[in-house]
Amino acid sequence: MPVSEPSPPATRSHTHPSGAAQFSTAANVFSLLSDPTRLHLVWSLARGEADVNTLTEASGAARPAVSQHLAKLRLAGLVQVRKEGRRSVYSLHDGHLRRLVIEAVNHANHMITGAPPHD
Repeated sequence: MPVSEPSPPATRSHTHPSGAAQFSTAANVFSLLSDPTRLHLVWSLARGEADVNTLTEASGAARPAVSQHLAKLRLAGLVQVRKEGRRSVYSLHDGHLRRLVIEAVNHANHMITGAPPHD
């Protein structure tokens, strides 16, 4: 599924040096996103907030699996949840994660379709 919306530019420049803590934390994020269902869930949330039913339908995964994946993502601080009546509505609150996932899916689309790389 191609992603056609451009990723917004970073709003702040981060000039601090990267060290072991940053690389360890980044590797943990990549580890969580290495599962195709979790990646699909975060990609869906990059497009807007959604409840479990919507995410289940979008991902094609079983509802219990979606709930478990969302729990892991929530515990890791990658997604947030709010109650709307009896529904739990999930969202991303981090533009860095949103851009990372959109770029990863765009990169995969280029690899699959053979489109040339670009900046």
